[in-house]
Amino acid sequence: MTAGGATAAGPDRPAAGPRGEDPGSSAAAAAAPPPALRLAGISKNFGGVDALVDVDFEVSPGEIHCLAGENGSGKSTLIKIVSGVYQPNPGGVIEFGGQRYEGLTPGMARRLGVQVIWQDLSLFPHLGVAENIAFEQNLGLLPRPSRRSAMRRTAREMLGRLGFELDLDQPVRTLSIANRQVVAICRALVAEASIVFMDEPTASLTQSETGSLLEVVRRLSAAGIAVVFVSHRLVELIEIAKRITVLRDSRRVGVFEAGTITHHRLAELMTGRAIDTTVHARDRSGEDAVLEVRGLRREGEYEDISCAVHRGEILGMTGLLGAGRTELALTLFGMTRPDAGEVRLDGARLALRSNRDAIDAGIAYVSEDRLTLGLVQAQSIADNVVVTVLERLRRLRWFIDSDAKARAVGDWVRHLAIRVGTPEDPVTTLSGGNQQRVVLAKWLATTPRVLILDSPTVGVDVGARAAIFEIVRDLAERGMAILLISDEVPEVYHNADRILHMRGGRIAGEYRPDETSLDTLEEVIYD
Repeated sequence: MTAGGATAAGPDRPAAGPRGEDPGSSAAAAAAPPPALRLAGISKNFGGVDALVDVDFEVSPGEIHCLAGENGSGKSTLIKIVSGVYQPNPGGVIEFGGQRYEGLTPGMARRLGVQVIWQDLSLFPHLGVAENIAFEQNLGLLPRPSRRSAMRRTAREMLGRLGFELDLDQPVRTLSIANRQVVAICRALVAEASIVFMDEPTASLTQSETGSLLEVVRRLSAAGIAVVFVSHRLVELIEIAKRITVLRDSRRVGVFEAGTITHHRLAELMTGRAIDTTVHARDRSGEDAVLEVRGLRREGEYEDISCAVHRGEILGMTGLLGAGRTELALTLFGMTRPDAGEVRLDGARLALRSNRDAIDAGIAYVSEDRLTLGLVQAQSIADNVVVTVLERLRRLRWFIDSDAKARAVGDWVRHLAIRVGTPEDPVTTLSGGNQQRVVLAKWLATTPRVLILDSPTVGVDVGARAAIFEIVRDLAERGMAILLISDEVPEVYHNADRILHMRGGRIAGEYRPDETSLDTLEEVIYD
């Protein structure tokens, strides 16, 4: 039995110890250094809610250890306990390098070598690369003029350790997400990190950028720095980790050797249920074309794009970084104009001058950037759900019919099974999966003919992903035409009826999942 009472069955057996030794072997125990971090019996309650229950966790020096679990499983709570933000319930054990500590504070944790790179990175967007990297050098010091030469020297040294070159004066806000990750990692190195927690570091990265980041993580490991890697992308967990600790419902399910477990089994351990990996492709070629694109071109973005999405069809679109997928989606939603070609809806030519024209025509667009473009974070769940249909809810001239609004919000919360406290709660209180359902509700409220989904599961855990695609397939069954864009090939393979491969701004091939294997498709795309 593993901690928490769950049994780990099958070939994915729990790891015996920090290096896979028999824990009963005294010789192995004597030879192995103490864990960089060891937690035993850690629990945490918030009011009457259990956030962690009797959780054990350990990571060895230089080990890449992955922490897996759905949103709400306790991952963030565990990280905040290790970093001194939260205090655990009495009775738990926290050890660094074999020495026990109690009453950790953020300052103590930082001095012990703990660094956390959160998903938002917590950088200073208006400061330059060097200033962000060398920031830790100035903590706790008396005010004094900044020593730019020393900061630049430090920044250049840290970037060199990771094999990167960046403009040291470039404001961080202008960097790509991938390069911001590099800056955040360099800042951790300046702080002499011995344990780095990385929270969803690849959530907003392309496959190519993810590969570069994983190589950086391996360099940290080779330098003796322990890395605890948190991600919803299960395939990359198995690729990068030595061991994986799985949390579910605030308890530890077990610790598993990454080389002995599949991502399907890992998903089952995280959710407690089997995950549907069926190929759902159907032939919709006999249905009327709802959205047609003929010879569409936009200089520097895409070239000679011709395709159609039929009634009730999910058309997948995938490809590597720079393929032009999102750029095409922005044109279809009226955000940019093509240089040549035409777009037709139900056979009639469209002249889209703005996104309002697209919405009025019956086209909805779920952006890949949920936090910035999909939600109004300062507003409530209810306000986000109805923001696209306020005109329909007007009473008299300036007032919103509160009863009509409440009915509309209630209907969508029930229909999409959005888990909320109350609809008036801030949208930021929701998990990633429930936030994405709010974005879907916002656009479905416009009753679109065509729904464009651009990377709809970024930052969403495996259970919520499955639920979102159940909703998407149900929409298609009801006759909606759906364009599903993603750089995660398995996502389009398992959920689309047809798949278009974009490369260099052009359509390089068309595939049917029921006639092509996933391995073949990935080989073509990543070649």
